[in-house]
Amino acid sequence: MSTATAVARPGAVLADLLPATRVRDAALVVGGAVLTGVAAQLSVPVPGSPVPVTGQTFAALLVGTTLGARRGFLSLALYAVAGVAGMPWFANGDSGAGMVSFGYVLGMLLASALVGALARRGADRSPLRMAGTMLLGEAVVYAVGVPYLALAAHLSASEAIAAGLTPFLIGDALKAALAMGALPTAWKFAGRREGL
Repeated sequence: MSTATAVARPGAVLADLLPATRVRDAALVVGGAVLTGVAAQLSVPVPGSPVPVTGQTFAALLVGTTLGARRGFLSLALYAVAGVAGMPWFANGDSGAGMVSFGYVLGMLLASALVGALARRGADRSPLRMAGTMLLGEAVVYAVGVPYLALAAHLSASEAIAAGLTPFLIGDALKAALAMGALPTAWKFAGRREGL
């Protein structure tokens, strides 16, 4: 498929602008996992919370949106499986499934598929839809991560919300704002490049 066809075709995601091959798909899946692992190392501790602020969630949602649901899910699955197997690329260089924050990693798997599916429906092509897509993806991450945190750390629901959700809301709004500018701009640039 040509770049012009991908830009014009409904149901395309940004990764579809590259020539379609199995090698491309494998490289995108591995690259998305690596990007998420690297972003997880951008980590700032949050006082009173076992969950740090990282670039991990933003990377996971970006991977899902740009690769689409299937490749995004596979990329985050590779990230999760490699981390459980001992690759030290979860937040703070951690690995394994025993972390109290592992639920967020599981939530990212589902969120990447959701945002990828929404991107195939054009949610990444306008700023407002992109912001909404990011916020939905973040909500999925929290819907899995916060209850997992409560169970793993033996916290009440209100304690888990205070430690695993509330401190991150402002940062999530900033991530949504960044995405709402970046991805629609990438589509506009791709369209201008092809004279669309």
